[in-house]
Amino acid sequence: MSNTTIAILVTIAFSILGVVGDYFLKIASAKEHSLKAAEFYLGFILYASTAFGWVFVMKHLKLATVGVVYCVSMVLLLSAVGVVAFKETLSGYEIAGILMAIGSLVLLARFN
Repeated sequence: MSNTTIAILVTIAFSILGVVGDYFLKIASAKEHSLKAAEFYLGFILYASTAFGWVFVMKHLKLATVGVVYCVSMVLLLSAVGVVAFKETLSGYEIAGILMAIGSLVLLARFN
């Protein structure tokens, strides 16, 4: 497996870790003292833990590639968590946006 492939997989793994962090931050936001909630600190630690791996990823991928893969992964995963865990609904515009995000990945893969 090439370093580029590993870097892309690490980027997606960081997206998953970020979504787990967002999950805990969402739970903390519902509490009266959000910044004192254990869920806030757990979410914060999850985000901070990814900083070490970004150094590896950025050695092997262009920043634009990292940005697109990370953001599209986050959009897809956060949308799924919102719908499944928090019973949120997606509007037609939001679904169109998700489809466009997937299209950006297709274009990136084709021309990168």
